[in-house]
Amino acid sequence: MTDRFPLPPGDWPVMQPGWVWLCGAGPGDPGLMTLNALNALNQADVIVYDALVDPRILDWARGDALQIYAGKRGGKPSAVQKDISLRLVDLARDGNRVLRLKGGDPFVFGRGGEEAQTLVQHGVPIRILPGISAGIGGLAYSGIPVTHRDINQTVAFVTGHDQSGETPQSVDWHALARAAQVIVIYMGVKHIGRISAELIAGGRDPADPVAVVTDATTPRQKVLETRLDRVEADIAASDLEPPAIICVGRAVLMRQVLDWQGMAAGAPPRNTDPLGRGRAAEEK
Repeated sequence: MTDRFPLPPGDWPVMQPGWVWLCGAGPGDPGLMTLNALNALNQADVIVYDALVDPRILDWARGDALQIYAGKRGGKPSAVQKDISLRLVDLARDGNRVLRLKGGDPFVFGRGGEEAQTLVQHGVPIRILPGISAGIGGLAYSGIPVTHRDINQTVAFVTGHDQSGETPQSVDWHALARAAQVIVIYMGVKHIGRISAELIAGGRDPADPVAVVTDATTPRQKVLETRLDRVEADIAASDLEPPAIICVGRAVLMRQVLDWQGMAAGAPPRNTDPLGRGRAAEEK
């Protein structure tokens, strides 16, 4: 194991030849990587990485490690998933210590389960290293708590498109509108018009607050605050482009008091009581 980035003393796992470690790199900010991920970077012979992995993270890899790009981006030429999975098998069978580095968490809309299953079916041993998902970490960097005691006891994470690239037919949007007080949508910008219409038809308030966060946790992060019946038009009128996380629900209001990045830059909080409770937060 290299000591280029020494880890705190501990019983850190050793990557053996022929193994594949599937690892979440977090939503963007390299500081959100786990120590287990850093340990993997210190050891891997080959790193197969996705489009949303910050290049600064790759700079932490061993100098002699082979880096292979395997990014998949909607609407753009991308590697075929079957080819990526089988490439991992071949790399491991050649005796390499392989790190499959994926943005966010590998098991949250990241096809990590598919790749891990392929590896196991081909007799390749694996280790799973979770990461911070953009639907939690990206919203937190925007000042939006994905759960808040005064707002929600449920939260739903849903993808905005399926394997065909269309809005998932298997999602009961009307039921989701009623069941989840806060809805976090991954990869939903392309189909947000249909999604918002379905949620409203299912009983969701057209004025429900919505936040669209692009390039979450990076220096390029932008946040659009709008409402459910205007989100499609407001995205079209903005300069926002994917990748984006969309949050629907009153948790978005908390950004008025919790936009910590804005406050760090000198802006005052817009409203210290955005839920209109009329009392201090500690008074429950």
